[in-house]
Amino acid sequence: MRHFLDFEKSVAELEGKIEELRHLSDGEELNIADEVGKLQTQAEKMLRQTYDKLTPWQRVQVARHPNRPHASDYIDALITDFTPLAGDRAYAEDRAIIGGLGRFRGWSVAVIGHEKGNDTDSRIDHNFGMARPEGYRKAQRLMAMADRFGLPVITLVDTPGAYPGAGAEERGQAEAIAESIRSCLGLRVPLVSVVIGEGGSGGAIALAAANTVLMLEHSVYSVISPEGCASILWRDGEKARDAAEALRITSHDLLEFAVIDGIIDEPLGGAHRDSEATAKSVGDAVATALDGLRGLDGDTLRTRRREKFLEMGRNGLA
Repeated sequence: MRHFLDFEKSVAELEGKIEELRHLSDGEELNIADEVGKLQTQAEKMLRQTYDKLTPWQRVQVARHPNRPHASDYIDALITDFTPLAGDRAYAEDRAIIGGLGRFRGWSVAVIGHEKGNDTDSRIDHNFGMARPEGYRKAQRLMAMADRFGLPVITLVDTPGAYPGAGAEERGQAEAIAESIRSCLGLRVPLVSVVIGEGGSGGAIALAAANTVLMLEHSVYSVISPEGCASILWRDGEKARDAAEALRITSHDLLEFAVIDGIIDEPLGGAHRDSEATAKSVGDAVATALDGLRGLDGDTLRTRRREKFLEMGRNGLA
């Protein structure tokens, strides 16, 4: 069943009428093709008008859409011979971050991503994409393995932020995130990151300190969630809409600031409306990025990656 966001109500009504017409079956010969065609054209026009003028807060809602493709969906679509690897070899397995080895369009690669899950049980199992320290230490282990064997690394970012629980803090959450960022910056192999949904706080940058950082068109990427920002600045979570405007968290804002390197277009109405087409677009963009990095030696890859993020700091964007 298709899930509609609040600002899509008018589109939902039209698509509801289309479904009603399609399911008419009262035994009479009804020629409804013309009427359905007109309604489809009208619905597509309305959807395009809506998505052409999305506010930052509406983009947050699209990025969090329950049917939006997750890391596991992209791995299934793009990675063949995928072998998942688990555990941090120190404490436990954290299902909020998944990863392993496989082949991407003929290249052997390591893939690491945040996984939110797609129903109640799987979301609980994956802790809604909020990793604990062991998740980031698993990511470090996989990056070290990729570096050792000369495998490019692809990361898929989709998290509201690292898990803020007491247990996570007791086990060194901040240190684990910092070490994960350092692992990214120290790699001597190509690292390409794609923000596929939410890129929240240090939990996101822990996997996204990459040579090339890409964002899906309706994804968001920020130092803090709009709700968290609102609660700190105004002590009022209801001001999340204002915070989203102020944070400049959209892909177009971040490309303008040179925080990211490219935007991947989404199908009309968002990635959740055509996950297959979205996966192909992501695959094409990642392949192009890897093509541009494969000829560089390890020292150059590492130096350029570090300089890229240092330059953001010099420009006052860090």
